[in-house]
Amino acid sequence: MLLYLLQQETSSTELRTECAVVLGSLAMGTENNVKSLLDCHIIPALLQGLLSPDLKFIEACLRCLRTIFISPVTPEDLLYTDTTVISHLMGLLSRSRYTQEYICQIFSHCCKGPDHQTILFNRGAVQSIAHLLVSTSYKVRMQALKCFSVLAFENPQVSMTLVNVSVDGELLPQIFVKMLQRDKPIEMQLTSAKCLTSMCRAGAIRTDDPCIVLKTLPCLVRMCSKDRLLEERVEGAETLAYLIETDVELQRMASITDHLIVMLADYFKYPSSVSAITDIKRLDHDLKHAHELRQAAFKLYASLGANDEDIRKKIIETENMMDRIVNGLSESSIKVRLAAVRCLHSLSRSVQQLRTSFQDHAVWKPLMKVLQNAPNEILVVASSTLCNLLLEFSPSKEPILESGAIELLCSLTQSENLALRVNGIWALMNMAFQAEQKIKSDILRGLSTEQLFQLLSDSDVNVLMKTLGLLRNLLSTRPHIDHIMSTHGKQIMQAVTLILEGEHNIEVKEQTLCILANIADGTTAKELIMTNDDILQKIKYYMSHSNAKLQLAAMFCISNLIWNEEEGSQERQDKLRDMGIVDILHKLSQSSDPNLCDKAKTALQQYLA
Repeated sequence: MLLYLLQQETSSTELRTECAVVLGSLAMGTENNVKSLLDCHIIPALLQGLLSPDLKFIEACLRCLRTIFISPVTPEDLLYTDTTVISHLMGLLSRSRYTQEYICQIFSHCCKGPDHQTILFNRGAVQSIAHLLVSTSYKVRMQALKCFSVLAFENPQVSMTLVNVSVDGELLPQIFVKMLQRDKPIEMQLTSAKCLTSMCRAGAIRTDDPCIVLKTLPCLVRMCSKDRLLEERVEGAETLAYLIETDVELQRMASITDHLIVMLADYFKYPSSVSAITDIKRLDHDLKHAHELRQAAFKLYASLGANDEDIRKKIIETENMMDRIVNGLSESSIKVRLAAVRCLHSLSRSVQQLRTSFQDHAVWKPLMKVLQNAPNEILVVASSTLCNLLLEFSPSKEPILESGAIELLCSLTQSENLALRVNGIWALMNMAFQAEQKIKSDILRGLSTEQLFQLLSDSDVNVLMKTLGLLRNLLSTRPHIDHIMSTHGKQIMQAVTLILEGEHNIEVKEQTLCILANIADGTTAKELIMTNDDILQKIKYYMSHSNAKLQLAAMFCISNLIWNEEEGSQERQDKLRDMGIVDILHKLSQSSDPNLCDKAKTALQQYLA
């Protein structure tokens, strides 16, 4: 009935306005109310109302639309079904401070992701909203600021535009900095810090700009302190984690501002012990935010420790830190688990910590558990962490192997997800480094020859390089080389030929020639090269290549084949001489490249000995 009256052109404007007000009140009730209103197509009816000449009626329709759009049950896309709606809303921005407040609120709630940002940007949102930042109404300023924070988030195009926009002769970054000052309301400080953070991450503001170093970063650290509300502490920590994520200087600066590392430890203390809480409402509030607080703290610790060894040490020495991470890995909340794995990954970049804290807390156990059946986004970070735990100096390597890691990693190499394929093969590469023969055989068995070929023909160069790295690590130390080549020689030689003939970059070819040099170092494995004229011709070709790296790698192969003290060296030397290798060595011994020259002279001495 109300909707019917609202849409009747014949109803008086007063009546239609009252209808919009009552519908707005209904929308403020339960989510079911909003669902019912949406089912009755309230949004098209209210949007139609915006075409009325009467300002009071327009404001009532906008207020009701605002209430409906901020409800979690309303799909944001309903705002974008007709593009003329956005343009019409932009036009209404100049009508009154209420239209400004409600429209900005609608935009900031309905702008989710790059597609929405682009639509609003192309319809002139930046220019239309910028002047509202100096409005006399606090609510309008605040909603305009929120609009910019969602428009600029992870959006270089918007961020680069904002830097050059000025209002009343003042550039937007300067306006944002004024809004960061301590005397401004917290919500305003936080939101302007988010705007400046997005602009900085997009490269629109330099990381060493005073507005970041002296204003934005300290403001965000302040938001993490104990006297802020839990919601503010969550938002402050998450924004700061994003700001410093890729910049080591900002990480160092944050780590020494206001004892941040110790301050974050407090994020794990919610809800506080129940006996101390008499207020049941407060307990409910604390419980609700406890997950978010832990997630935010893990994220910020991950960013802080991303590059600097001393910062990682400080984080790990913070009270019960490793236990907290281990507990975080098995939390019910997927967001907390992901943040805990990220934090662990960041700390696992430290050789020192891998040898000490990681070992003391047997971190590998919960990590292996996480890897059993996690969603991809967790798997990617967890498998990256596992790569670090499998480095040769890490004491966790043995127990991880015993817990069935080879099988798990071999299955990752078959994933559709590129990052998981890379991590699976990378971890196997680390595992094979200086490993005993049994482990190497287990890896080859687990991977299967088909899968190895699949990886060597992967379209991603990263997968290819890591697979070659794995082969190189498998084919090291003589007995291992001979053993592996006796079981997989034919397939490995096929793979090597395939790559040397393919269209690959210098690094790939160099790595492949290094594998050949390793094979040439075997006792019986050598014969697989010596009896393969095709491969010998390829080695000869690369000795005269224009790239010195490839020439050097080819020379390693030759040196290993002609080394005097080894059985059959005379026959090998003769065969290679007949192929014209000695002539090339003479030529290379005159090379201007000292490495090539030395290597060629050493090889020629084998012929003279």
